[in-house]
Amino acid sequence: MAGNRILILGGGFGGLTAANALRRTLDAAHTITLIDRQREFMMGLRKLWILTGQADRESGTRSLELLRAKGVEVIFDEITAIDPKARAVETRGGRLEGDYLIVALGAELAPQAVQNFVGLGYNLYEIGDVERLAARLQTFRQGRLAIGIFGLPYKCPPAPYEAAFLLHDLFATRRVREAIEMTVFTPQPTALPVAGAVASALVEEQLKAKGIRFLPSRKAVRLDADRSQVIFESGEPLAFDLLAGVPAHRCPQIVKESGLTQGGDWVVVNPKTLRTGFERVFAVGDVTNIPLANKQSLPKAGVMAEAHAYVVAAIIAAEVKGQAAEKEFDGRGYCFLEVGGGEAAAVQGNFFAVPSPEVELTRPSATAYGEKRAFEAVRLRQWF
Repeated sequence: MAGNRILILGGGFGGLTAANALRRTLDAAHTITLIDRQREFMMGLRKLWILTGQADRESGTRSLELLRAKGVEVIFDEITAIDPKARAVETRGGRLEGDYLIVALGAELAPQAVQNFVGLGYNLYEIGDVERLAARLQTFRQGRLAIGIFGLPYKCPPAPYEAAFLLHDLFATRRVREAIEMTVFTPQPTALPVAGAVASALVEEQLKAKGIRFLPSRKAVRLDADRSQVIFESGEPLAFDLLAGVPAHRCPQIVKESGLTQGGDWVVVNPKTLRTGFERVFAVGDVTNIPLANKQSLPKAGVMAEAHAYVVAAIIAAEVKGQAAEKEFDGRGYCFLEVGGGEAAAVQGNFFAVPSPEVELTRPSATAYGEKRAFEAVRLRQWF
C-alpha cells in the first residue's frame, strides 16, 4: 500500500517537533515534508542573550537542511495559499498536496500597527533590531529607556519583563544604572494575567526592587516623533530617549484567507486534538487561539507549540497505522522567567483548569536559570 504524505507548514517549534516525532514513528514509505521560506532556525529566547552580550547568534542557529539527513524532505519556498479542503498548498514553485496537513506558521509581527514604531522603536522580537539595539546600548549611558508591549496577544509573555531585568543588570555592570530611568508598560491590568495573580505579583515585585517603573493598562496608539513620546489611549504620554518593544502580532494572511480561522483572528482548533474544521488538517502553536475558562487564551509560547505537535504527531501516526488515536493535549505547560543575576523563576501549571489556570511559581534560583539554558541546548540536539 502506498504511503501517506504529511505536509508541515513552518519550521519553528511546532513544525520541528512534529517532523521529528513523525519521522521516528513512521517508516520510510510515508513522506514527511516541511516547508518554510527561512533556511535557518534560532530559538527566540536567545535574542535577549544576544541583546545583553551573553550569547551570539551563530552558536544557537541551525540549518533546516540538517533535517534531510534524518529523512525529512525540506522545501525552502514561500507559501502563497492554503487549500485545507484538498490538504494542499500553493508555493512560488508550485502546488503540493498531502494526506495530512499540519499548519505551524506561527504569528507574524506587525510593528507597523502602531504609528511611528518602525523608525523610532526597536523590535525585541526581530533579530536584526535586537543586534542594532545591542550596538546602540554600547553608548547609552544616561536617559530614559522605555520597554513596551504594543499589542495583544503576543508570544512568550514573560519576555519583555525579562528584557527589563537583563538590561538592568547590564547597566549596573557598566555602572550607569543610576543615570538611566527605566519604565515598562503594558495594555494589560497586571504583568502576566494568564499566569495568575501570584506570577504577576512576582514580576511586579522584581520590577519594583530593581527600580523599574511599571505602567499597567497603558494601550499605546502611536509614537510622537517630534516629542519622542508614547501616546496612550488614556493617561499621560511617556517620554523616552530609547524605546524597545514587543509589536502587535497577527495571524498570517494566507491562513486567514484559507478559511481556517472561520472568520476570526486565529485558527480555530479542538483544544485537545488540535484538529481544525477540515478533515486531516491540524494547526499547532502560535497560529491558533485556545480560549481558557477565565476568558484568557492559552499562552503563545514555544513549549505549547511543542506540546501540540507531539499530540498531533501521535494522532497522525496512530491513524496511519490503524490504531486508536488516544493522545490529547492536557493544557499543561511551563516556562522560565529570567530575572537577572543568573537566576530564573519556573512557571508551570494546568492552563485548562476550571475556573482558572492553576499555575505554580518557584522563587528565582540559579537552578532554574540553568534549566532554561539547557532547554535550548537539549532541543537543538533533538531536532537537528
